[in-house]
Amino acid sequence: MAAKFPLQAAYQVGISAKLPVELAAKALTQPWLTMKIFQPGSYLSKAPEHYKKFYWDWKRAPRTPVHYIPETANWKKLPTGEVQQVEDLPIPLMEPKELHQGIWGGEAVIKGFRKRKETIRRTPRFWVPTLQSTVFYSEILDKHINVVVTKRTLRLVDEHYGFDNYILKTPPADLMSELALKIRREMYLALARGTLYPDNPSKREEVLEKYREYMIPEEEAEWFGLNIKEAIIKLKILEEDVKPVPLKHAFRKEFLEYLKNNKEEILEEEKEKSSSSSWLASVNPFAKKE
Repeated sequence: MAAKFPLQAAYQVGISAKLPVELAAKALTQPWLTMKIFQPGSYLSKAPEHYKKFYWDWKRAPRTPVHYIPETANWKKLPTGEVQQVEDLPIPLMEPKELHQGIWGGEAVIKGFRKRKETIRRTPRFWVPTLQSTVFYSEILDKHINVVVTKRTLRLVDEHYGFDNYILKTPPADLMSELALKIRREMYLALARGTLYPDNPSKREEVLEKYREYMIPEEEAEWFGLNIKEAIIKLKILEEDVKPVPLKHAFRKEFLEYLKNNKEEILEEEKEKSSSSSWLASVNPFAKKE
């Protein structure tokens, strides 16, 4: 949905007026640079660019309206006859941990207020979607998955003609839950590595051809769907793998290899040294006699 005025554009992209000029210019094409966790000086600034893009698409990208009907005009006329500019901002959503353990189809918990009478003080109220447990079959992973979903999730799966298409086609911002993104990551890895259907090569080729448009490089698939904590752990592991080895360890390894390969020559040298030292001891008047 296109932004209708500068305020909405800034909200959707997440650009802050406090950003340096250099970052503000790059944010037009790389909006994830506006997030503090990816700005220069932070640890995750060393993360791959595709992960930064994924995380911004997940947390900051505009979501499909679910709990409200978006305004289609820039201006609207009030019953009083006054013309007012439309500020079409999304409703804030609450994401409890249960949301990330299921697939809610873009729905979430809404916090609001209820006021039954004008003379009675309003009271807080939470709107929670109706949940149910169901089982989906993934053709790519070749397994059944038991998840908690909403009615909207079931409808969206039917509209996408299958669970795999729904998971792969839906933007991360609309999937919302970590469980859905982890399943999508497994699908990406299975397609990139070609490990699906190990006992049925013909079925494997059929599935690979069917979902070829969704295939991404394995390196990118390994980063997809990771939260901040998991991304930091992965980055630390990669840094330890490429950590430079101290020279003393390299010299020690070379010396051990030298001793192993020249064992016989070293023994001969030791024998010569011992024989010469015994001859010198015999002619040395100060040597101790046993």
